Amino acid sequence: MADPASYRPQTGEIPTNPGVYRFRDPHGRVIYVGKAKNLRSRLNSYFANPAGLLPKTHAMVHAASSVEWTVVGSELESLQLEYTWIKEFKPRFNVMFRDDKSYPYLAVTMGEKYPRVQVLRGERRKGTRYFGPYTAGAIRDTMDTLLRVFPVRSCSAGVLKRAEASGRPCLLGYIDKCSAPCVKRISTEDHRALAEDFCAFMGGEAKPFVTRLEKEMAAAVAELDYERAARLRDDIVALKKVFERNAVVLAEGTDADVFALHEDELEAAVQVFHVRGGRIRGQRGWVVEKVEDFTTPDLVEHLLQQVYGAEAESQGRLPREVLVPAEPSNAPELAEWLSGLRGARVDIRVPQRGDKAALLSTVRDNAEHALKLHKSRRAGDLTMRSQALQELQEALDIPVALMRIECFDISHVQGTNVVGSMVVVEDGLPKKSDYRKFSITGAAANDDTAAMHDVLTRRFRHYLQEKSDHAAAAALPGHLAALNAAGDAAVAGALPGTAGALTDTTTATPRAKFAYPPNLVVVDGGKPQVNAAARALAELGVDDVYVVGLAKRLEEVWLPDSDFPVILPRASAGLYLLQRIRDEAHRFAISFHRQKRGKAMTVSALDSVPGLGASKRKALLAEFGSVKSIRAATAAELTVAKGIGPSLAEAIVRHFSEEDSAGAPALPAINMTTGEILET
Repeated sequence: MADPASYRPQTGEIPTNPGVYRFRDPHGRVIYVGKAKNLRSRLNSYFANPAGLLPKTHAMVHAASSVEWTVVGSELESLQLEYTWIKEFKPRFNVMFRDDKSYPYLAVTMGEKYPRVQVLRGERRKGTRYFGPYTAGAIRDTMDTLLRVFPVRSCSAGVLKRAEASGRPCLLGYIDKCSAPCVKRISTEDHRALAEDFCAFMGGEAKPFVTRLEKEMAAAVAELDYERAARLRDDIVALKKVFERNAVVLAEGTDADVFALHEDELEAAVQVFHVRGGRIRGQRGWVVEKVEDFTTPDLVEHLLQQVYGAEAESQGRLPREVLVPAEPSNAPELAEWLSGLRGARVDIRVPQRGDKAALLSTVRDNAEHALKLHKSRRAGDLTMRSQALQELQEALDIPVALMRIECFDISHVQGTNVVGSMVVVEDGLPKKSDYRKFSITGAAANDDTAAMHDVLTRRFRHYLQEKSDHAAAAALPGHLAALNAAGDAAVAGALPGTAGALTDTTTATPRAKFAYPPNLVVVDGGKPQVNAAARALAELGVDDVYVVGLAKRLEEVWLPDSDFPVILPRASAGLYLLQRIRDEAHRFAISFHRQKRGKAMTVSALDSVPGLGASKRKALLAEFGSVKSIRAATAAELTVAKGIGPSLAEAIVRHFSEEDSAGAPALPAINMTTGEILET
């Protein structure tokens, strides 16, 4: 843990301009990003009296080893740059509003040839339009009802391919809940128009569709087509049923997002109601840990910054009005930024009376309940994780807290397609963005211990190289390193057209490929694997990382150069944590091994032709139908295939001639799993 005085900059070196600052840990990782109207005043507040800071702020300044800043031309630019760097670096100590992920969305994949309606959770995907969130039961009912009126495809890609191949639609096509574009009952253009109508209805434009159906029903009655009129009547009832599920809470035509929060000294819960056309269309929630001594206006500013910044990138639609419990810090600049994202004016208001204030009170009640529920759930989870980490630390006699654990595993089948995996756990939770895969070839693939030595060597060689690069960059004088290549890219990307107005007083390093080193390395195996891993670290000079192995047979924990294992109690939370990490590494390694093995399953006589890539092999097979026909073709005939020129055609003919003269057998394309001949 560093002393803040060891890296405190001289007061005179810090400018008084507005800007954005970053704290870095000893490994060069950005752990906090902030902005300030006056950089000198703001940064001095961290170092004047560290003992008087909030617990998390105190932990942040002691975890850091350096601070750097970027001067900008205005507060609006600092707002943009702060958001960009928070999104890029994901600093550990920043306020991060994490979606509770408990509500599903109704999604329409407009990026596909045949748009699909489905229920999705989690991160948003490009080219997909989202509506909601809804409760799980309500969204299924809504989707089922609307497919009657808008029969858009809702099947998976596998079902779609089977229907196209067989020429028969799935069950939904037979019961008129899908227009069956797979069998050309509807054209691609008409099906996309149908999906657009679905999106328009879900976006709040319900009345035009109801009015149109009522006119069609009246026309059907006039023509005495009572069966069609009855179907249209049922469609109208279905649309009205969906439309009336959402209660009218504000004046018709009101588009607004209503935010409210409930907070204590350490955490805050946020809820938002999405109101479109005066009706509540969805609800979302977040829970955030406080890092600095944030006021409610500060929290509101960070909330709007992160929520709408992410939605703009996901093609989300911003409302005309944003209702908040307190006017955010930098409200004019924030409104200007949101207006730029929306392409039209956005008003940020604090309702004082009337229906909007009453709705805000309801949202606040939801936030209060969400915080209570979060605390009750988190208490048990946090207690168990802390207990497991503490038990493990004490049992292995490790003097440092196990903030980061990495586990390595090797997977292969009888020495073929040997791969390694690395999974990461931080604070007892998986960090999947830091998972890594390794392909192992050569002598290292001969046995498990050599493979483990190879993987550990490669992982920590990357770390040492990045550490060396960072140290070299940090050694440059601060003012000479202003706006280096990485800093230029980050600033220019955040503020297009304004980079010339910025001055970076320190260097900015690229994001590390292997993040920072673990406190503990776990290998899947016993004494041989542990010793191989320890030897790899010793050869690289890494002496601050502890190594253990978990043997499967008796779940023994092995330490390097130890003749006897450590036996943890079967009911130990620490042993359970090690088992979960080991099983996750095994799963990740097996999935990569299967993927690699699958690619190697198909072999062909064309694979060994020099200069013949995958696309040209496909073009030849599409033109001639089989390897046998390609062998019999002349160079001039081969040039008929797309992408095959005269020189490549000659090379193909020469390759097969040399193969025949050497007496090599002709190899068809074979699936090595099933034995099926794919080319004849």
